[in-house]
Amino acid sequence: MSADRLPILPILPALFAALIMLAPCACMRLGPDFTTPGVSLPAGWTEADVAATRPDSPPPAQWWTLFDDPALTALVAKAVEGNIPLKTAGLRVLEARAQLGIAVGNLYPQSQQAQGAYTAYQASKEAPASPQPGQQAGVQWAYWQNSFGLSAAWELDFWGKFRRSVESAQASMAASVADYDDALVILAADTAQTYVAVRTIEERLRIARHNLELQLEGLRIAQARFRLGQTSERDVAQAKTLLESTSATIPALTDQLAQAKHALAILLGQAPGDLSAYLGADSAIPDAPAAIAVGVPADLLRRRPDMRKAEMTAWAQCARIGVAKADLFPSFTLSGGIGFLASDMGAFRLGDIFLPRTFTAQAGPGFVWNVLNYGRLQNAVRVEDARFQQSLENYAQAALTAVGQAEDALSGFLRGREKAAFLAKAAVAAGRSAQLAFIQYREGQTDFTTVLVAEQNQLSQEDGLAQAKGDVATSFVKLYRALGGGWEIREGKPFVPADIRETMAKRTWWGGELSEDPKKLENKKPGGPGIGLPDY
Repeated sequence: MSADRLPILPILPALFAALIMLAPCACMRLGPDFTTPGVSLPAGWTEADVAATRPDSPPPAQWWTLFDDPALTALVAKAVEGNIPLKTAGLRVLEARAQLGIAVGNLYPQSQQAQGAYTAYQASKEAPASPQPGQQAGVQWAYWQNSFGLSAAWELDFWGKFRRSVESAQASMAASVADYDDALVILAADTAQTYVAVRTIEERLRIARHNLELQLEGLRIAQARFRLGQTSERDVAQAKTLLESTSATIPALTDQLAQAKHALAILLGQAPGDLSAYLGADSAIPDAPAAIAVGVPADLLRRRPDMRKAEMTAWAQCARIGVAKADLFPSFTLSGGIGFLASDMGAFRLGDIFLPRTFTAQAGPGFVWNVLNYGRLQNAVRVEDARFQQSLENYAQAALTAVGQAEDALSGFLRGREKAAFLAKAAVAAGRSAQLAFIQYREGQTDFTTVLVAEQNQLSQEDGLAQAKGDVATSFVKLYRALGGGWEIREGKPFVPADIRETMAKRTWWGGELSEDPKKLENKKPGGPGIGLPDY
């Protein structure tokens, strides 16, 4: 059989059979395999108090319920439902999933195209194959041609470049899930902390107004004694000074209360406005339980989402080293195409395009090797390796920061509770002192300066006690934020609310990706937190 009559079509099955046989051989993966960085953490807390902390018990997931405050519990639930930054974090999970789909798609033929054309040609009369002057033209130099065909090209993942890309995309997706969990932790803590601030300011306002009533009564007595000639006008002036000074604190506290409520509304995902439906009547400052479960420092690596995010970020970067290394070696491809081509040149006709004789095909292997670019490619590997080492150091620093934050919050909670206990006794004593000074002044046994000092001290001690109670509750919130609690409430729930998913589904075809099962994103790798990376 002559070369010009070589039957191309029977070759294609053989080539695809060879492709199927070569694909399993492409099992090498360049670059290091990731292992969770080892971080040395202390066995226990330096600030632990045996009577107040339980290191043998893990911290509760919904730690805010320990305040036993229904309003706070409802506010956290409302914030999780409406908070805008949390919704954005959920959308980043969908984005990472789509990026993973792109990476997985590269494991299969990267180019699959249907092609067609209807083209007019005008050949040069001075082309090498054109008829010479005086010779009979044997071909038509102006003609039309139409074609239709299918083509495909597949770069074999011989060095594991695409599988490393999938591994990196999977780790990045797990990092986005951890980022969402971290947003949940921050949201629950910010909501609780802002709520504590609201209740603390309300308590301080009650104290200021109560003292204002007492001071107003003192002014009346001073004015009555002055009219009777039993005291000087100085007592009246001192009483007015104390009254106006206390009155001046109320507008400032009212402004602080308004700002705290505005911040709380924004956390709920709504414009600042009336929050009485959520807050109800004025309530006491939330009181933390006597004993709290804190676990041990090593638990932070598992519980804190930002630690899981740092680990997954390092994993994703580790896989990119293999992607860069693969560029140092040749890439092998299999490509081919089939189609039909016809023209109106000579005796041919454009309408013959689908006749057997117009069939055309091409197929074959190929390779590309950047043999003169090793300086650039090797430095690209070094860049990825340096970034990976940075991510490992960032992980170690994140672990130390996590322990430091927990230690600070634990110390603040324990010492704050001690301070509040002392201030409670001082406030009782200051109240009794002011009461006695007031009685003595009314009976003419002392001057108003004694009352003034006693009442100023009473206001100061009671206000300080309210702030100390608020600080204790705030330290409790900071502690459980540092321990990484709260993200567990999203387990089994979608990352994006239903209304947003419906809007996105109307705008863009998402297939089944918007009806995500969160469990698919929570595969755990053996030996610790992370994701199970399939071996493609």
